[in-house]
Amino acid sequence: MGTDTAEAAITRAVIADDERLMREQLRARLAEVWPALQIVGEAKNGLEAVELVQQLRPDIVFLDIRMPGLTGVDAARQIAQLPPREGGDGDAGDDDLPPEIVFITAYDQYAVEAFEQGVADYVLKPAERERLQVTVERIRKRLAARRDGATDAPAGAPLQQLRHQLAARLNPGGAPRYLEWIQATVGQAIQMIPVADVLFFVSDEKYTRVQTAQVEALIRKPIKELVDELDPKVFWQIHRSTLVNVTAIAGVTRDFRGRQIVSVKGHPEKLEVSRSYTGLFKGM
Repeated sequence: MGTDTAEAAITRAVIADDERLMREQLRARLAEVWPALQIVGEAKNGLEAVELVQQLRPDIVFLDIRMPGLTGVDAARQIAQLPPREGGDGDAGDDDLPPEIVFITAYDQYAVEAFEQGVADYVLKPAERERLQVTVERIRKRLAARRDGATDAPAGAPLQQLRHQLAARLNPGGAPRYLEWIQATVGQAIQMIPVADVLFFVSDEKYTRVQTAQVEALIRKPIKELVDELDPKVFWQIHRSTLVNVTAIAGVTRDFRGRQIVSVKGHPEKLEVSRSYTGLFKGM
């Protein structure tokens, strides 16, 4: 029995992401690359995702990594440990097997390396058609193999590896790991920008502008998250909506109102320092 035969069976999926726009975009992209896939439920957090999987028993779960209440990684661990559906015959049928997990992540390559084991796939935000097509082909093959009774590597080991890597970064026992790359939208394209090249980040209500000497780009990540993911020795927060690369600071002056203003090397923009952060530049 090959992939075509297995595809005759209805394939069902659940999407979990705390951002409604991200859920809508992923649903739309999946409709393009896998029209026969049925999205049977959507969750706004990890707890809802686990409850939906237990109730609906989908074949696939698309999980955002960072969600309130329960992270995508922890939700995936709980999903993998769900008991078989009540009334099952005890055989390893589709209903008794945990769903395939696809992580939706905004993390850089360091965190994504764990997914390359081939056990769980990943899609970087925002989900692009070409990359999602690769994911669909992988999942189809895995589901076909599973329906044929083929055994595969246990899902727990790479998942534990991923959890340990993320834990080392988010709650490190030793030296923390910080972002090295930013995946940002530049025009109609997605571009990987080295963090070392970023002069400053400025946020508005929906997006954060990433500014280098040559490129201006947008990301859907608030300053409050970037603060935790960037090296504080390199990137200083000078305003609730602004982070600046210390090495890019050309000087600090005061305007006619007495506010501190940061000049940036290689860029004409002036960045205001809010009152809460004036202590960074003592003596001004």
